[in-house]
Amino acid sequence: MTLYLLDTHSFLWSIFETSRLSIPVRSILSNGKNTIYVSAVSFWEISLKFGLGKLELENTPEQLPALAKQMGFLTLPIEPEEVASFYRLPKIAHKDPFDRMLIWQAISRNLILLSKDKQFEQYSQYGLKILW
Repeated sequence: MTLYLLDTHSFLWSIFETSRLSIPVRSILSNGKNTIYVSAVSFWEISLKFGLGKLELENTPEQLPALAKQMGFLTLPIEPEEVASFYRLPKIAHKDPFDRMLIWQAISRNLILLSKDKQFEQYSQYGLKILW
């Protein structure tokens, strides 16, 4: 069993625009043997952007955890230990705190991050496993 973490855009595309996902990611999501997580960080990011008018959704953000569950995804909480150790993630490519926390969760929990963001690859030297 392989463990994956969806980046926020990957999560939204898996619900609303599957054609935007890469073929390998679609294959991973359709394989019931894989464990797919959506972080509380993504729900927070989506809610913030929705509230600011920077993101339009077919649903309201409150409906997304239920949609994730329907798709067989597990929700990943933010643990105090992850937040307390977050300072250890080098500040190289990304300044976005949501992206950085997802990267840190993937590294800390040994998850493969499913993301199209090419800048994330700079964190592979610090233990990030990324796939698109």
